[in-house]
Amino acid sequence: MITYNDLYEAARKERYSDQLQNLPKNFIEEISIYLKEKKQLSLKDDDIFSDMITKTKKQLENAITLFRELIIRRRKKILNLVLIAAETGISKQDFDNMLSFEKTLFEELMKNVEISDKKLNEILTGKKIKESKNEMVIFKKEVGEFVDLEGEKIGPFEKGQIVNIPRDVAKILIEDGKAEILDK
Repeated sequence: MITYNDLYEAARKERYSDQLQNLPKNFIEEISIYLKEKKQLSLKDDDIFSDMITKTKKQLENAITLFRELIIRRRKKILNLVLIAAETGISKQDFDNMLSFEKTLFEELMKNVEISDKKLNEILTGKKIKESKNEMVIFKKEVGEFVDLEGEKIGPFEKGQIVNIPRDVAKILIEDGKAEILDK
């Protein structure tokens, strides 16, 4: 069971260290239980314990503030680790200190940085990002053979058939209700 002092100590360690601090794997669940208990105690309406209820309310407010500070500091450190990892690699110790949802955040951010780096590299090397000239469609009706915009014969197509055709032709077929874009 976590206490206010445990939360305070975790926030204090996070505040004064450059490294991501190790937290118990069930830390978030225990914080959730702690906050729910404090909230229930603060909602009681007894005159006898009014001082205790006032203290509990204040402690709940402080606990929420500490928890938010802790999470924000951890996110900043994770963002910093993403920038470092994108250039050099990551310290295994820091990755081990991440909670499971933080590892997911880190991995998703790394994927996005890698995608961004690839696009940047393509622009710098002069490679155009190829936009597909075709569209995958599924036919809703049978369509006989026809001539596309470049004079080439295409078709016939059966209902339910999936075909990769030029985007301009796909647009016409979709507008006529004969085909629809296949979800990617």
